[in-house]
Amino acid sequence: MARRPLPRILSSGSAQIARSREIARTAADSATDVLHPLITVSRGLRKLAATARAKWAATPKERRGPTLLLVAACVLVVALMPYGPLLALVTLMGAAAWRGRERPVVKTGPDDAEVARLKGLYEALVPYFSVPEDPAPLFAHGGDWSGAFAEYAFDEDGRLTRLRIAYPPYFTDGEPAARARIEQLLHAKSGRGREYRFDWDEEGNRLDLSVLPALPTTIAAQRFVTVPGETVLGFTDADAVQRTVPVVASDGTEDAPAVVWRTGPRSTEPHLLVVGQPGSGTTSLLRSIALQALPHGDVLIVEGGGTGEYACLTGRDGVLAVECGLSGSLASLEWAAHETERRLIAANRARQAGHPAPEDTRRPLWILLDRPGILGHLAAADGRPDPQELLQVPLRHGRAAQVTVVVAEQFDSTDTLSEAVRSHTRARIVLGPATPDQIAAVLGVEPHTTPTPQVPAGRGYARLGTGPVLRLQVPATPDPYDDATSEAHRKAVLELLPERRTATTMAIETVVAAAPEPAPAPRAEPDPGPAPLHAPVPAEG
Repeated sequence: MARRPLPRILSSGSAQIARSREIARTAADSATDVLHPLITVSRGLRKLAATARAKWAATPKERRGPTLLLVAACVLVVALMPYGPLLALVTLMGAAAWRGRERPVVKTGPDDAEVARLKGLYEALVPYFSVPEDPAPLFAHGGDWSGAFAEYAFDEDGRLTRLRIAYPPYFTDGEPAARARIEQLLHAKSGRGREYRFDWDEEGNRLDLSVLPALPTTIAAQRFVTVPGETVLGFTDADAVQRTVPVVASDGTEDAPAVVWRTGPRSTEPHLLVVGQPGSGTTSLLRSIALQALPHGDVLIVEGGGTGEYACLTGRDGVLAVECGLSGSLASLEWAAHETERRLIAANRARQAGHPAPEDTRRPLWILLDRPGILGHLAAADGRPDPQELLQVPLRHGRAAQVTVVVAEQFDSTDTLSEAVRSHTRARIVLGPATPDQIAAVLGVEPHTTPTPQVPAGRGYARLGTGPVLRLQVPATPDPYDDATSEAHRKAVLELLPERRTATTMAIETVVAAAPEPAPAPRAEPDPGPAPLHAPVPAEG
């Protein structure tokens, strides 16, 4: 049976429909071109009306009456002016046309150069994120990079600033060596000379790479807003800590995220170790700590380098001594050990008697020891004990006696640090350029960022106890007597220095310190109990 042909209207309908669509599209384009000024002006009038409505809603009720009166007066003046309504209409149309103009097209995808960079990075990761047994590998040579790179961003130079990588579940992301290989590869392929942070999400099999901005170096020494027992070591990233401190920088006042170190009887990190390269800012950090400690305590400074970096603190109120020689350093540290024991005994007797600790045992005592390795070599050559051996008592019992020890040393002399210093300094800081292995040897773990070879003075990493590794920028606290110090930094440090002690006061202190302690009178009867609070406690040694 022969098939009957389709009706003509059905056989030619598709062609007529396509032709009608083309005519309608052409007419719409022509109408859009003709009516484009009207569309622009209408869009601008709508935006102006929305702006006026928002401003009217934000105007307080008590000010709406005067505002209406002012608008009515302006309208009346324009209406009475020659050609006023015409000029007002032209001005309104011009403002509407400006507000309704089309914005430039926002870029929604990578260009050819960025696509080529992403493809190259994808191919470089294939040997690390693929195995031959995988039936559907996420990373494969010649594969689709868009499935592995969920989010990405580039800077103006076309270099990556943010990247999220999805890797297969069988990748050994729990092994530090495997993660280090990936981080090293991404650092090399994304561009050297910048600091990257790597956030591993083992549960979701995601790796986030981001470029960190440089920490500000415009914050100088100043009186920080802290309570007694808190010391600002430096400043870090905004999302790394939960506390900000108001500071005065060279470009104005701001709230900067600070790394705050807490000391005292309740501190879990009562002592600090600072390690850095020459010129990295370790001495500047110790000088900053001393300036923050002097308003609430006493400071004893032992400088092993003998360069006079702490000469500005000599003879100041609260500064017990600034020693550079071997004999003076040994005598000062021996006194500090006996003072720690005296405080412990006095506090223990007061506690047994049911009284609060004496006032002289509650005032914080800071022992700042810079470059102890040099003093150790000098002591060994002279046949005298290592000064670090005298730190065992302050390090072990300093938290209960309100004694804090801060030790600064350079990387080439870290092997001279004693076991007591290594085991009791739970707060650690690394300053200056250093390799990940050097940072891990001091802090205990590697940082989550890639250290850069060139860093400013005072730049490094900090870790308080078992907390995370934080980037750190020490506030600029140079030697005010150094000719290379700028006038602004010199003035900032000099304003924080305490007043100098008078010659009479210093002479009295010297005589009292040199006077021998009176021998206690013999007692015929045994001690029936703890000594009363007012009984004098003889200093040992």
